[in-house]
Amino acid sequence: MPLDSILQTLQALECELHQPKARADAGRLAALLHAEFCEFGRSGRSYSRAEMLAKLPAETQPIAVQAWDFKLMELGAKVYLLSYSSAHLAADGRLEQHTHRASIWRLEPAGWQMMFHQGTPTAAVP
Repeated sequence: MPLDSILQTLQALECELHQPKARADAGRLAALLHAEFCEFGRSGRSYSRAEMLAKLPAETQPIAVQAWDFKLMELGAKVYLLSYSSAHLAADGRLEQHTHRASIWRLEPAGWQMMFHQGTPTAAVP
């Protein structure tokens, strides 16, 4: 599969996880998050798959996320590192909580699954 095609697929899946519909759907989250998933949040806190499967569907305030500058690096057979920048879109249109993000995705027999995610706070990025 060409790298550009993989980048488009993983970018779409990553952005899907930003959407309230996906975040509220425990079944969809379970399909996208690998059994060994872990996250280091922008807060510095670590999260397990079980914690994320409980936390995300319970969110009551949807957050609008803008993401850009996606890059992809092959780490191994069917394993890729997706990196990008993101920010939350405030009600007044300002971008806040700028973050550098990185996710490791692996192609499993059932489809693409995220194995790891990290968010690192940053100053506003263009």
